[in-house]
Amino acid sequence: MLGLIALAVPVLVALGLISFTIGGAAELAGLTAAVFPVLPVVTAFLWVDRWEPEPPQLLLAAFLWGAGISVLGASLVNDIATTGGGDQVAAVISAPFVEEALKGAFLVGLLCLRRRELDGMVDGVVYAGLVAAGFAFIENILYFGRAFAIDGGNIATVFVIRGVLSPFAHPVFTAVTGIAVGLVARRRNLAGGVLVHRVSYVVAGYLGAVGLHALWNASAGLGYLPAVYGVIMVPLFGGLIALVMRQRRREQRMVSAALPGFASAGWIAPTEVPLLASQSGRRGWRDEVRRRSGDGAAGAVHDYQNAVTELAFLSDRVERGTASPDTRRWHHEALAELKSARDRATAPGAPGGQQPPSASQAPRIFRGEAAHPKERSP
Repeated sequence: MLGLIALAVPVLVALGLISFTIGGAAELAGLTAAVFPVLPVVTAFLWVDRWEPEPPQLLLAAFLWGAGISVLGASLVNDIATTGGGDQVAAVISAPFVEEALKGAFLVGLLCLRRRELDGMVDGVVYAGLVAAGFAFIENILYFGRAFAIDGGNIATVFVIRGVLSPFAHPVFTAVTGIAVGLVARRRNLAGGVLVHRVSYVVAGYLGAVGLHALWNASAGLGYLPAVYGVIMVPLFGGLIALVMRQRRREQRMVSAALPGFASAGWIAPTEVPLLASQSGRRGWRDEVRRRSGDGAAGAVHDYQNAVTELAFLSDRVERGTASPDTRRWHHEALAELKSARDRATAPGAPGGQQPPSASQAPRIFRGEAAHPKERSP
């Protein structure tokens, strides 16, 4: 909680600076207009995150990082660049390099400090999208508010350009870095040159984000924005959607493949395998529990489903050889979380009266030769 409060302070500072620059009334108009494009953007990334939900506090931290630290840092450097080289230099050179570095810093921080939360490209894109959404939200307040201050009617034109035609511009740029960070999180722990390979992936993703950002800003300044929008950005956005959906399906197949092994190991009940194998099965289970026992019981089942998914992702890391030195501890923590969630998901709401298996049935992994439930005999 203290971390979120600390991240919220720069956001308040940024809002204060905007109010000082364009006035309170203009900022309020800009804030009102900026809410409309940010809501569908955030909703889209949260929808992508449904299969293996990230911690809500970390998702909020990503948004606040983009809206606060990234905005203030970029504003400072871009102002210096504008003074030294003019608006075009700041827009095409300074802004892309600085803004993508500051947004990408959150992703690198996750990779270094919270790698357990990064299971692949989908997670990288989700966190990148929320960081960028926070950045774009504050930026839109300034642009919309400035348009309102200059000419009240002009805010509609700016809103159409930034809020309707290109609300996903910043998320698409930063998603390239997110994809690279997600790939690094899934790479095998090969001997020799590991750090160099991982750094090269992140740098390549960052430069890709910078290139797209610079192209977008340059095309706007030179009058080629419609062409770049139609020929590059729209297909790129479509490709990003296709990539994310493909990865989501792959992750669903991975979880589904792990469930029989979990049942054999005694970590879940065999009758739960089909209910945990798809979003529709999980949703139907929760709906049935909600009808029988209320929202609290449905929430407990939801926590249990998420704990199973988390354990499946960690087990997949072990199988692929991407386990870090902390994976042993993470796996034990995941089993403890599964036990806690299972204890809350009680029989009255479970289908057919089937309770999750008791805690005493859950074996410990990393003991002897068994490092993964699939390696155990039924």
